[in-house]
Amino acid sequence: MRTGLIRWQMPAYQWEDRPLSYWLKSNLASDPEGYQQWRIDNQPKFLFDEVNPIPQSVSWDQFQVVKEADHYLAGITRYFSKTDYQTGFPPDWHLDPFHNIRISPDKHWSQIADNGVYDIKFIWESSRLSQIYTLVRAFARTKDDNYCQAFWQIIEDWMDNNPPGMGPNWMDGQETALRLMAICFGFTAFKNNAQTTPEKVERFTILVAALADRIYKNIEYAIFTRSNHTVSEGLGIWLAGTLFPELKLAEKYQKKGKSILEKEACRQIYPDGSYCMHSLNYHRFVLQIFMFALRIGELNEVKLSNCVYQAIERSVEYLYQLIDPNTGLMPQYGSNDGALVLPLNGCDYTDYRPVIQVGYYMIRGKRVFPPGSWDEDLFWFYGDEPLNSLIETKNQIPDSIFLDSGTSKISGESTRAFIRCGTLKDRPSHADQNHLDLWWQGKNIALDAGTYLYNGNEHWRNGLASTKVHNTVNVDQQDQMQKFSRFIWVNWSTGIVLDHQEENGLKYWQGQQDGYTRLKDPVLHKRTIVLLADQAWLVVDHVAGLKEHEFTLNWLLDHDFSTVEGEENTLRLSHQSKNLIAKFGLVGEHALLSCVSADPNSNRGWLSRYYGHKEPALSVQLTANNKQALFWSFFGPKTFSIKTLPDALIVLTKGWQFKLDQKSILIGQPSRDMEIKINPLINN
Repeated sequence: MRTGLIRWQMPAYQWEDRPLSYWLKSNLASDPEGYQQWRIDNQPKFLFDEVNPIPQSVSWDQFQVVKEADHYLAGITRYFSKTDYQTGFPPDWHLDPFHNIRISPDKHWSQIADNGVYDIKFIWESSRLSQIYTLVRAFARTKDDNYCQAFWQIIEDWMDNNPPGMGPNWMDGQETALRLMAICFGFTAFKNNAQTTPEKVERFTILVAALADRIYKNIEYAIFTRSNHTVSEGLGIWLAGTLFPELKLAEKYQKKGKSILEKEACRQIYPDGSYCMHSLNYHRFVLQIFMFALRIGELNEVKLSNCVYQAIERSVEYLYQLIDPNTGLMPQYGSNDGALVLPLNGCDYTDYRPVIQVGYYMIRGKRVFPPGSWDEDLFWFYGDEPLNSLIETKNQIPDSIFLDSGTSKISGESTRAFIRCGTLKDRPSHADQNHLDLWWQGKNIALDAGTYLYNGNEHWRNGLASTKVHNTVNVDQQDQMQKFSRFIWVNWSTGIVLDHQEENGLKYWQGQQDGYTRLKDPVLHKRTIVLLADQAWLVVDHVAGLKEHEFTLNWLLDHDFSTVEGEENTLRLSHQSKNLIAKFGLVGEHALLSCVSADPNSNRGWLSRYYGHKEPALSVQLTANNKQALFWSFFGPKTFSIKTLPDALIVLTKGWQFKLDQKSILIGQPSRDMEIKINPLINN
């Protein structure tokens, strides 16, 4: 890029420089009328042939999507499934509305930095053209031709303002592929509308060809990244080759894309079903890409290999084990950049039921969730038939350790814990070894902060990837790994699950991570998690070096936690008419809890569920300056009696006796003459 080689290999040009005849095979008509007739006679199959009305029997919201579509036509664009910005219609394609900065499209894309005072993702977001899905869904409900008119207005305006190779919207092959998916969806929906003239079809195909050309000529870079870019860009050229066989390079596109998709499904989806980028948001991203390809391949008799289906089956099963079936929510592990490839339902962005429902039906021919808004994806993929399919009764496994992903799950009565601890085989996005998510009564009470921004000022420059905002222990204010750039960590930390037991109704887990052994005085961190009486959690953290360090235990908690007057280091949470107590301490030392919410000068006390949007949360920290520290954290109902002594912690409930001191965790149940001893300390 710096030498100008990219500009020579992929020069910018004007649309009229490469007319339709430039892209088509030599034996095909390239005049508008002749070409449109060829498309009518030889149209490959898409997810649907035309937009069918929404069935009357469903309970989906019929008006929200119409409202969003009308807002879009009125100049209000929704970014990252959450925040609305005044952008005009068609939008200003080169505006970052978050920072109110506009990039001029007067340079070749290779000369534009993706790291400036603007956030390039905000510029790219409107050009993903995700609102096309909204227009089509609104059209299915209303049959209002204004949505078709808007689709063509978007296509023409985008082309007028984004000549090939010029400006920020040609910078990224993945963005190009997602744009290609969206316009194919809209074109199929409106191809038979009276407003779809031969001239528009001609120009549309020129756009498809230019987008596919952009991806194909730089596909080796996408392959090199070994990431979701590889998958999406592989899909992009495969889609162009499959749906537009009239293009000169269609066969090459399809063959190359198919090879990439099949290879990456086997490589990027781990044997336990988890995803190599260590992000549940990216996991959903690639699942939707693969399922989109699988369905179109089936319809056109160019099926992808069984390895892709097997990867999807593993992947769907993995996600099902993590989801809250009643809300669709999951832990927010890893990068969360707001990507939602197929926004085909009225569910919130945080709801993962739609992708699991489609994946399960695709593999098993049945649904796994009862009817709801998440079924609309099935309607767009398969029509009415799956809406009457059987619903399989499926149970989640209470406790699971997914070694490939480094995720452990422990379940109790109306409570669950998810722990991040494992060996990294692919590049991590967050420094979060031994991070713990807690759920209680369906509410995520100890949270992962998310992402917020990749490119913000100072602490908001991908700042929520840091160890300091995760629910784990931080040493000397350093991360578990060293930051090389915004997205690259070096000296990857390794987590090891040491033990996971269920004994006489008691569950406990132990894991250790070595992220701080790189320090001049190496430090290890061992975490022990005990589920008491199936409803309370005791978390014990031992960190130890040979010299004095600053050890900080951090928790990011639900904002509804409040302090308890007269009780030191104690918080209370009320939810669904139940009360939860959270209490924190240091064995053998006295330390006061630091509680901060929505700190305006740092990233402390913030939660981001949607990219570019943050909300207050409660950051709780306990700090010790010593050679070692033994932290404890308790989360449980008020029925538990908690006593803190100078050198011990004692918890009593329903016949259970629990004692933590500087040597061991001793758990007894006198009525059953049972005693269990656990070592929470790092072994020499």
